Amino acid sequence: MCIICYCMHQYASWIIIIFTIIGVIIVFDPLGGKKTIYLTDGVNRNLESSQSGQLLYNVKNTATRVWEKRIRLLCCCIVQDDDHRVAFTSIAELFRAYFSDTDLVPSDIAAGLTLLHQEQDKMESCPKEPEEVLCHSPSSPVTDDLDIELENAAHYMQFAAAAYGWPYYVYTNPFTALCKLNGDCCGNRPTDSDITGSDRHNFHFGSILKITGLQYRDFIHISFHNKIYEIPFFVALDHKKEAIVVAVRGTLSFEDILTDLSADCEDLTLEDVLENGFVHKGITQAANYIYRKLINDGILNQAFTIAPEYKLVIVGHSLGGGTASILAIMLRNSFPTLKCYAFSPPGGLLSKSLADYTKHFIVSVIVGKDLVARLSMPNMEDLKRRIVRIVANCNRPKYQILLHGCWYEVFGGDPDNFPTELDGRNQDDLTQPLLAEESLMVHRSPSYNALEDESHLNSPPQYPHLYLPGKIIHIVEESSSRRLCSSDIKYTASWSKETVFSSILISPKMITDHMPDVVLKALNSLAQEQGACISCQTRDFNTNIV
Repeated sequence: MCIICYCMHQYASWIIIIFTIIGVIIVFDPLGGKKTIYLTDGVNRNLESSQSGQLLYNVKNTATRVWEKRIRLLCCCIVQDDDHRVAFTSIAELFRAYFSDTDLVPSDIAAGLTLLHQEQDKMESCPKEPEEVLCHSPSSPVTDDLDIELENAAHYMQFAAAAYGWPYYVYTNPFTALCKLNGDCCGNRPTDSDITGSDRHNFHFGSILKITGLQYRDFIHISFHNKIYEIPFFVALDHKKEAIVVAVRGTLSFEDILTDLSADCEDLTLEDVLENGFVHKGITQAANYIYRKLINDGILNQAFTIAPEYKLVIVGHSLGGGTASILAIMLRNSFPTLKCYAFSPPGGLLSKSLADYTKHFIVSVIVGKDLVARLSMPNMEDLKRRIVRIVANCNRPKYQILLHGCWYEVFGGDPDNFPTELDGRNQDDLTQPLLAEESLMVHRSPSYNALEDESHLNSPPQYPHLYLPGKIIHIVEESSSRRLCSSDIKYTASWSKETVFSSILISPKMITDHMPDVVLKALNSLAQEQGACISCQTRDFNTNIV
């Protein structure tokens, strides 16, 4: 077991190195001083002149083209069509706007994240004021409703995980998956009318069969077709729950990443739905694609012809969870009893009015400090400002921050007592900023000047606030061992509010808490614990009767 953990650690190290190199390539700004030209106060005060306005326009265009070239380079291995080019431009505009007032190098960002994590841990360890929480007695209706939804979520998460196909099955069964798929997948090959897209050697379909435990005859339609704004999904009959399940796959390809990053807002207008509002553009287009397939191609009609008494359930994880949520909104009028389970959906998905509307038929499940569930443009802006603020007001050398941060992340211990403005200490302790910093402190960069300008607090937000869909179940670790190989983890679940996810939390588990196997493990653990409690209560009840 220790050898396996060592190999996994080495594998994770290489992943970190690769992502660091990619991050340097992305964050490095070849515009250099050009970018600061249109961000300086002098130019901003004289934008009324045509010359200054033209200069600003030209530099913004140059910055957009730089980001577009970077995105094209990262996506060089995929075939690019008109949809890709439109997406590249849209994403480039988003990145240009986000990084336009930032002059931090990657090591500054790493130091800032390290400081924020330790500051966050110090705040969590301090005694807290009694917070507004949902407290209920064990027999209350809300608790019973939570138990029912957790049991349903544990069941339907298997379908959401199965949508990933053989990559998920091999990842969760590394030693036996290939042998099982080679031995079992060649027997029952679906006909051409049942399956869309490429599935070499029948591995995807075989994995779905293994994970869900369904038979071939239970599947109505399977699509492995994958392009930008067009993601795989399948429709199956779930006889255990008497449901027609539409399972949407999450992010697994470059095309899916482009769909995720197309984070502009667009209006969602539906007939007979009063709560129209803003939605995530890329995910909405993916939901439109599946909606057209389900309705125009008659897939749902075929399913309900076979099982007319069944209910409609839509599920998905990550990108699939966001797509499933918007798809459920689109289908709600035609299927009033439908239910949607969105596992770890993106945080920047629906406007407040739509998020409130979906509380009647969507349940979102979030584990721990999942990054994606807190990922929205306002939250990213908040994170950027927190990084700039904390690194500009810390008086330790950067190498000390990074070295102690690495030790703290790997081996734990107490957070370092770096003087920062967040501690509320005397400002005399902050005379030697971390950045040393001509760029932030001496030259008074736009990033630092923005910290002193409080007018932005009263100005309209640059990005509209978008929220998680439906009612939210938040699962957190109750106790766990810090050992790498330990699996001694207990979970607790409770209903939560969307405001809990209004800030990005820095944690070593902010990525792993998003993984589908971790979500499924947490739900299965809670379902088993719930089953054991019911069994104990039944036994005690029978004993009392005797």
